[in-house]
Amino acid sequence: MFSITQLEILVRVVDEGSFSAAAKSLYMSQPAVSNHIRQLERSLGVSLVQRGPHGAQPTPAGAVVVGHAREVLAMLDRLEHATAGYRGLDTGQLVVAGTTTLGTYLLPRLISEFTTRAPKVSCQIRVGNEDTVESWLLAGEVGLGLCAATPTAEALRSEPVLTEDMVLVAPAGFALQDRPITAADIATSRFLLREPGSATRRLQEQSLRAWGLDQVETWDLWGSDTVKEAVQQGLGLAVLSEHVVRREVEVGFLVCLDISPAPPLRKVSLVRRADRILTPPEDAFTALVRATAEWPG
Repeated sequence: MFSITQLEILVRVVDEGSFSAAAKSLYMSQPAVSNHIRQLERSLGVSLVQRGPHGAQPTPAGAVVVGHAREVLAMLDRLEHATAGYRGLDTGQLVVAGTTTLGTYLLPRLISEFTTRAPKVSCQIRVGNEDTVESWLLAGEVGLGLCAATPTAEALRSEPVLTEDMVLVAPAGFALQDRPITAADIATSRFLLREPGSATRRLQEQSLRAWGLDQVETWDLWGSDTVKEAVQQGLGLAVLSEHVVRREVEVGFLVCLDISPAPPLRKVSLVRRADRILTPPEDAFTALVRATAEWPG
């Protein structure tokens, strides 16, 4: 007999497109993931996944099994929600996702506050770029998400909860750090951008357009931490969240440039599926976020 765990792993392998990526997202070893898939194939008597130049792809039989697996997992999720209301905050799980900046610099602080109110609830934080978080929400893998852009999917509902400043940062000792500047002063600089699919990337591009610097040299880097480290090493300038660079600015590794017009303000939104009935932990976390007037210190 096959298990629910094996179905979950199969779906994750297909969604991630590789055994290694699925193993990483499930906090498992790759051999363990491969073993579960082999056991499921033996139980069903058919091959489910094939490896090719485009990664792990379902076989025709595998595609059918994945479709049914999604239905089974969705049904179990509905069962979980149907019974969660009877448990309150004495047990249960809270799974929240955040875009790279919000998941790294905001969610741990909010979860810390939440656990003081609901210490018996198990919490999980997932971090990905904007597109990834939206896909998790749509698939029902997470109940709530913190995003820095308005979701495009009609199935998602969002509400603004916080704002943060975006700042233009340069390495310490940058020649123009002690005076107000305009776009003309940095027209020959290289700009470091987040990867496509990132909400920060969209704001970075918006800033360059506002400054008339659409044609400047740009490099694509993956993740805010990589970008700010590259700025420290003198590889270019970058527009980043004030919270991403706060510590580096305080200790003098980076400087915020006083440019006019300033980069745009960024709205932080709490996102969920429109048809999702929140569990007590999700409902309590939602109330906590709505009551948070500013970023926790």
